[in-house]
Amino acid sequence: MRHVENFNQDWLFTPRKVDLHAPDDWFGQITLPHTNKLFKSRFVDNREYQFISTYRKRFSVDETTGKRVFLDFDGVMLQSTVYLNSQLLGEHAGGYTPFSFEITDYLVNGENILTVYVDSTENESIPPYGGRVDYLTFGGIYRDVYLRVVHPCHIVRVFARPLDALETPRLECDIQLSVVRTGLSIEAILEDAQGNEIARQLQQIDADNVTISFPALHHIELWSLENPVLYNLILNLSEDGQYIDRESVSIGFRSTEFSEDGNFYLNGQPLKLFGLNRHQTYPYIGAAAPARLQALDADILKYELGCNIVRTSHYPQSPHFLKRCDEIGLLVFEEIPGWQHIGDEAWQAIVLRDVRAMIERDRNHPSIILWGVRINESPDNDDLYGQTNALAHELDPTRQTGGVRNFIASNKLEDVFTLNDFPPGIQKPVHKPHLITEFVGHMFPTKTWDQEERRIEHALHHARKHNDLTGCADIAGGIGWCAFDYHTHREFGSGDRICHHGVMDIFRLPKMAAYFYRSQKSPEDKVVLYAATNWSMGDRSGSGNNPLVVFSNCNEIEVITGDSSQGRFQPDVENYPNLRNPPFVVRWGTPYNPWGSEIYDLTVNGFLNGELAAQHRIASDHLPRKLRLSIHTSTLKADGSDMTRIAVQIVDKYGNVLPYQQRIVEFRLEGDGELIGENPAVLSGGQVACYVRSGKSAGQITVTAWSADLPEESVTLQIEA
Repeated sequence: MRHVENFNQDWLFTPRKVDLHAPDDWFGQITLPHTNKLFKSRFVDNREYQFISTYRKRFSVDETTGKRVFLDFDGVMLQSTVYLNSQLLGEHAGGYTPFSFEITDYLVNGENILTVYVDSTENESIPPYGGRVDYLTFGGIYRDVYLRVVHPCHIVRVFARPLDALETPRLECDIQLSVVRTGLSIEAILEDAQGNEIARQLQQIDADNVTISFPALHHIELWSLENPVLYNLILNLSEDGQYIDRESVSIGFRSTEFSEDGNFYLNGQPLKLFGLNRHQTYPYIGAAAPARLQALDADILKYELGCNIVRTSHYPQSPHFLKRCDEIGLLVFEEIPGWQHIGDEAWQAIVLRDVRAMIERDRNHPSIILWGVRINESPDNDDLYGQTNALAHELDPTRQTGGVRNFIASNKLEDVFTLNDFPPGIQKPVHKPHLITEFVGHMFPTKTWDQEERRIEHALHHARKHNDLTGCADIAGGIGWCAFDYHTHREFGSGDRICHHGVMDIFRLPKMAAYFYRSQKSPEDKVVLYAATNWSMGDRSGSGNNPLVVFSNCNEIEVITGDSSQGRFQPDVENYPNLRNPPFVVRWGTPYNPWGSEIYDLTVNGFLNGELAAQHRIASDHLPRKLRLSIHTSTLKADGSDMTRIAVQIVDKYGNVLPYQQRIVEFRLEGDGELIGENPAVLSGGQVACYVRSGKSAGQITVTAWSADLPEESVTLQIEA
């Protein structure tokens, strides 16, 4: 039977290319996922990761007589050369798609030595390089590696295709085998999430590609945003009645369509798409984020920001991220690697290979609704994009294709015309279906410590665009640029080499724009009330706080200064008639005089159907009262790679972040773990974060933070064996 082993443990690493027979003491011990270099949170120079490094792993395998053995790499940046026991297995160019090598004939009894040379140079012959690129790729074996032991006759690939979801659901499953032999059969079992059997089929096999059909499946629940129901398809391969291989895939039954009427339909119901783009990189660790951090990004997009879709700009992303999107009901537009540039014939061949690798890896994910088969913002190339579209439809006839461009006069070869539309307002669609895939972004970069006016206007840019999109029946929706700030090349971004385009900073901590996105959530999900102000006199041009902008999903607010009510106010429906929850824009004179004898705190009360539902208070003295530490999990696995983010924010007496407190914070870690980040660190915009990586022993890790005259704050993690 099939045996798949996580191969992330017990690697050796050196940041240089060394001889295959170099001694182990030239290396350091590491665990995957791994970045070839740790970085500061800002001012990252891409030249620092552009080198060839060497990874080594010593291992032995159990008895494999009569078996075939493979090494599966989820992602290595950017070019890999792999040896086993000094024998060349092969090379792979490209950092975003998986690859495998069979090692059966190279294994020896006892210890085996695996060597991977990783060239992280920005090679112009490999996408996304060749031109200028507005993001960093970093380097290393930054995704998981697996050892796979299988029968010579085994399942190579599975494509499960739920069909007719809105009528009587059925399922067709295409299965590719390594070889065909006499006496083969496949038993396919469909189970629900609790392991209850839904249906079973048994089929004899006489070819290396076979399709198994499940007609008329009853009592199937549809996968949706609110109820992302998943099923498990188990495939048992037998030879002469004996099991020889087993594979399983997670699937969901749903119907998706970008229609010529302009709408996107999920399970037959129109859904206006409301989302953000996501880069896969992080401070300090580059792209080498383990499963928990990948899943956290999906959770932030869905639960904190209220998105119903994410675009994986500009490359296929971690299987752990996509798995979490399946689990929580977050739609995905996934695209191939690249940025503006189209290379020569060999370069384009890699593009076609990437289309195949992306779709074959990810086509069982119910969250994915659209394949991006065009290099982001590239010029028209009908020959190349005719091929990418044809290949996508051949590999997956159940999904539509899109191709992101930044000019509306582009030829439409894909099923959906996907456009980056940055100017104010909306360009009238020329083709339908039509989806906006980027806006705001570089047109209004905003830092967490910027002047208040800019931070508010950044949020309102997103509000205005979504208002226009929601009011346009010819457009399926919009995906803003972008969710999180990200590192970039020196030709782009700010002076700190960060693109401050996100509605959250690089640590995934909110800017004011994040509260606009949150405010579009239903109050049944969570009541949101946020006054977008520092509540100070001199942070705006001309002084004062006029107007006061409040992001909320309440239907009425009351504004109070000190003990004095300034009145009740309604959402600004006049200027934002199409938003689900328009912002409140309160225009008034200066509500208090800071040169007088009294300075009053601000209180905003939020009401739903006349009942008090939420309150936001802001201190007028702007004095720091404490450090607030927050973590998204209280447990880690003792595997040497699991990580959590610890956010540190300096807050007033009501818990508001103080964006102009540029303080130093220091950390202390106790227990078997590693603190990853700057220590001491600067609170930029009143906030910063670090990561804690577990060691390999169970127990507790305690992290303590302190700053100047403020009391220490601590968080404790349980590390599970």
